[in-house]
Amino acid sequence: MLQNWILKQVAQHVRRESLPVNFELWNGEVLKFSDFPRVTVSVRSSKGLSSLIRPTLGKFARNYVEQHIDLVGGAREIMRLGESLCEASGRIAQKNAFSLSWLRHARLDSRRAISYHYDVSNEFYGLWLDQRRIYSCAYFRCPDDSLDVAQEQKLEHVCRKLDLKENEAFLDIGCGWGGLMLWAAERHGVKADGITLSQSQYDYVREQIRVRGLESRCRVRLMDYRDLPETESFDKIASIGMFEHVGRKNFPAYFGKIYRLLKPGGLVLNHGITTVRLDGGELGSDLGEFIDQYVFPGGDLAHVSAVTEAMSQQKLECWDVECLRPHYAKTLWHWVDRLEAKQDEARSIVGEARFRIWWIYMAGSAYAFERGWLSVFQVLAVKPLENGAVPYPLTREHVYM
Repeated sequence: MLQNWILKQVAQHVRRESLPVNFELWNGEVLKFSDFPRVTVSVRSSKGLSSLIRPTLGKFARNYVEQHIDLVGGAREIMRLGESLCEASGRIAQKNAFSLSWLRHARLDSRRAISYHYDVSNEFYGLWLDQRRIYSCAYFRCPDDSLDVAQEQKLEHVCRKLDLKENEAFLDIGCGWGGLMLWAAERHGVKADGITLSQSQYDYVREQIRVRGLESRCRVRLMDYRDLPETESFDKIASIGMFEHVGRKNFPAYFGKIYRLLKPGGLVLNHGITTVRLDGGELGSDLGEFIDQYVFPGGDLAHVSAVTEAMSQQKLECWDVECLRPHYAKTLWHWVDRLEAKQDEARSIVGEARFRIWWIYMAGSAYAFERGWLSVFQVLAVKPLENGAVPYPLTREHVYM
C-alpha cells in the first residue's frame, strides 16, 4: 500500500538523521520518533502525506499553506527540520532554472503584483512591523537592539550614506508606508517625494504627511517609476526594498531613469535582496516557485555583481557596497516573533491562508539569510559632475559618527 511505503521511507530518513520530530496522521495514527520532539508534523490528508515523497521545501511550504499539514513547534526548529527532512542543505541556492518572472514586469503586471503583496491590509502589517512600518532590512548596531530602534538606525544609516542636506530634493522610489521620506524630511530637512504602486500605502502616507504637517516638504504619488517626468530632477534618490520587483531585463530602463532624474553630482542608494549565484538562478528545492506563486508574483533577483554592472552601464559610478545579510536575518526573525504574538488578530484580519503564507515565507526567508542562501546589499552610486568630480566626503566618517 502506498501509504505504508511512504511512511516507511519517512521513518528511515528520520531515524537515520535522528530528527527530533513526531508525525500525527489524520486517522489518529502517531509516528513517534522522539520522547522530546521539537516539532510535530500533523498530516491532515492523503495529499499532505504524498508531499513527503521526495519532499522539497517549496512543496512543504505549499502543503502547509493549503492546510494539508500543520506544523507545531518553534519557527527556527521547524525551518531546521524542513532542511533536514528535505535533504536540501547545499542545494537551496543551486537551481539554475529559467524564471517565468523574466517575462513579466510590464506596467500592469507590476501594479497587480504590488497590489497583491502590499494591499493586503495596513492593519495587518501594523501588527508586526515596527512603529514606522518599515518593510525592509533593519540595521542592528547592537545584537539586542529592538526592532523599532534598529529600523530608525537603518533610516539614519541611509540618510547619512546619501549625505542628505537641508532643502535638497530627495526621491524615494517605492516609498512603502513613508518611513524613509518622513524621516529624511523631519531629521534632515529635505524636500521629499515618494512614489508607490500600492493604493493602501499611498493613502497611509498621504495621511501621515497631513498629520505631521509636512505638506510643504513632502509629496507622495501613486505611480510607476517609469512615468516620473524627466523635467524633474533630484539631488539624492533612494530605492529601498523595491528593486526586487524591477526584473533583470528592466535594469537598463530602471538605472537609466535614475541617471536621468539625478542632478550632476547626485547620489543614489539602491537597497535590495540578491542571489548568491553569479548566474542569478532562483532558489532551489522549489522555493523559487513557492515564492513566485504565493508571495511575490514576478519577483526577480540578481547577484550583486549584476547590479553594479547594470548601474555602471548606465553611467552611475558605484561608490560604496555594503552587505547587510545578518541584519536581514535578525529583522525577519523579529517579524516572525511579532506575527506569532499577534496571530489571532492577524488571522481575523487576513484569514488562515494568508496568515500561513506570510508566517512561513518570513520564517523561511529568515533561515535563508541566516544560512547564506540569500543576501541583501546597499549599493551607493553617483552621477559624476561634468568634469568627473564627485562632491562626496573622502571618508565614511560621516556615516558612523
